[in-house]
Amino acid sequence: MPSDPLVKEILLQVENAISTIKYRFKPISTIDDFLDTPSGQEKLDSLCMLFIAIGESLKKIDKLTDRQLLNQYEDIDWKAIKGMRDVLSHHYFDMNAEAVFNVCNEDLDTLHQTIKQMLKEL
Repeated sequence: MPSDPLVKEILLQVENAISTIKYRFKPISTIDDFLDTPSGQEKLDSLCMLFIAIGESLKKIDKLTDRQLLNQYEDIDWKAIKGMRDVLSHHYFDMNAEAVFNVCNEDLDTLHQTIKQMLKEL
């Protein structure tokens, strides 16, 4: 597997996007915080855009590493992350605010730690 500087740069971008999502999600305590106000909806939209960027970046890493890098980190459901990107990109109006809330609330820390570990190991 290449220790391509491009792969590291993409991982840094993903790490930054995750940090931004976590920061923007801090004031959100319920799904209604996304849905009840225009500013909540804007926050949801901004998080979705970052999730699209993360999913696209992971697809690019898979391509650059011949699907070797992500497969080494089995604790993460990479297919689900890339699938979320597909739903948000191609079926935005089917987007489920509860699913986005749950990912932010329950899954993001594990992904963040894994991305940091990957960066250390490259």
